[in-house]
Amino acid sequence: MQLIAQIASISLFKGLNTPELEALAMIVTDQSFSRGQHIFSEGDEGVGFYVVISGKVKIYKLSAEGKEQIMHVFGPGEPFAEVAVFAGVNFPANAVALEASRVFFFPRRSFVSLIKENPALAMNMLAELSLRLKKFAHMIEDLSLKEVPGRLANHLLLLADEQDNEKTVTLDLAKTHLASLLGTIPETLSRILSKMGKQGLIESQGSTITILDHDALSDLASGEKRL
Repeated sequence: MQLIAQIASISLFKGLNTPELEALAMIVTDQSFSRGQHIFSEGDEGVGFYVVISGKVKIYKLSAEGKEQIMHVFGPGEPFAEVAVFAGVNFPANAVALEASRVFFFPRRSFVSLIKENPALAMNMLAELSLRLKKFAHMIEDLSLKEVPGRLANHLLLLADEQDNEKTVTLDLAKTHLASLLGTIPETLSRILSKMGKQGLIESQGSTITILDHDALSDLASGEKRL
């Protein structure tokens, strides 16, 4: 019953009835990964998708020169690698646990069979993929059109919204990983945080950021203001 309750709490499976949840419980594999352990590598066969139950998982790609670009960081309740289910292709990126993590794995063939029997499950998957596409579009826009200070300002505002606190936010990633997510290097990130502090936008103490001027930070995120 505990497994079914955990599956029911995942947004991807919202609205499913007990028999449908029980069918999912029959195919799921409960997996654990230690910090730094790879879940899959780019090019591996896309045999299914995952949902984070606890911990954090980063999805990243490596350039020909070995530079890492983080695409996403997923936390509890969030699915990843869903494209493998619909497209039947190899994994397009790498996945590694950022900390000790527990994930549910749903094999492609068994899951596709359930989708054929349950249109509601297919609609949930489409909604999740649409949301993921929207996030990718915003990420591409940020990386291509905004300078690094604007990307950081936007990230801090998103964290404030997610953490429901307009004044104080806690960075959800180590600065090395945050720099990669924002398409920069840790040294540049540190300089920008310092400059934001000197200009009175924020106050930074370790992983805790106090937003001192929300309007100025918003202007920086939108491109109306430059640092």
